[in-house]
Amino acid sequence: MLRIGFLTSGGDCQALNAAMRGVFKCVVNNAKEPVEFYGFEDGYKGLIYSKFHMLTGQDFKGILTRGGTILGTSRVPFKTIREPDENGLDKVKAMKQTYYKLQLDCLVMGGGNGSTKTANLLSEEGLNVITLPKTIDNDLWGTDMTFGFQSAVDIATKCIDDIHTTASSHGRVFIVEIMGHKVGWLPLNAGIAGGADIILIPEIPYDIKKVVEAIEERDKHGSRFTIIVVAEGAISKEDAKLSKKEYKKKLANYKYPSVSYEIADAITKETGREVRVTVPGHTQRGGAPDPYDRVFATRIGAEAGKMILKGEFGYMVAYKNREIVKTPLSEVAGKLKTVDPKASIIKEAKMIGISFGD
Repeated sequence: MLRIGFLTSGGDCQALNAAMRGVFKCVVNNAKEPVEFYGFEDGYKGLIYSKFHMLTGQDFKGILTRGGTILGTSRVPFKTIREPDENGLDKVKAMKQTYYKLQLDCLVMGGGNGSTKTANLLSEEGLNVITLPKTIDNDLWGTDMTFGFQSAVDIATKCIDDIHTTASSHGRVFIVEIMGHKVGWLPLNAGIAGGADIILIPEIPYDIKKVVEAIEERDKHGSRFTIIVVAEGAISKEDAKLSKKEYKKKLANYKYPSVSYEIADAITKETGREVRVTVPGHTQRGGAPDPYDRVFATRIGAEAGKMILKGEFGYMVAYKNREIVKTPLSEVAGKLKTVDPKASIIKEAKMIGISFGD
């Protein structure tokens, strides 16, 4: 008997269900022994508190196109994973006990950066673990692509597309705030795809005077409007020079809902222009996965299934040079894949006139 556990951790995204379905179908179609599947509810909490249910073939029907996760998810911060819970429970010990109680042969985890760190910890503790690269941020080290990213790009781009008509009609400056707290892959790609004029990402601190110059330059050439895509983690050059302590102090007394509103206020003061802010927020995580993510997540799941059957554990299923490969969890955990300010995609964007405020 082969016993496999599933859990999805951290922020939800499109194609989590498609990836789990890929694992299930691969294992069922190729296993030479009976298989049982267990789903842990609400991420690592299900593993910690032994909340799970057995999954059957019926659970995997019709979920290829379904967004979110059929198992539920939650955030259990890695930095507190070694700390006892409010009742004194040792979380790591509890997860191992649940794993062994169910006599699992493998735990399959779909998650992002923080979730992968916990998965690596469990692997180091002796559990058989395989992870699936999930995040709309595309910031996981060791893989060129994560599932959920392309679907989120599609949604964010559609938002930018729709803003163009109202911006041009009213001759306004519009800011579209796109998810991306620490890295700028999503706003960068959506901004280019949506024809943004200015893109501000965390990796390239902006100078508000440069932003204003870009707006005024468009005005000189007869453009009635400007579209600015701002990552939620965008930061000014002045703030980037602050220490972490100083920056936290500033945020503690922050008067704006987000950085986009601070930028909007600064532009209005500098130019007198009317500025509007649009925040698509969690819609970027929602809805059905696009066709690319359905195919990609299915491939990821199938490869994870093959690894389970071959007894290859301690890896993240990754995508490199257009091939599905496996990357050791020890190489992935704790690392972020950020946008290199000197990357070709940045240079090419600048070549067509996009400003990054630098």
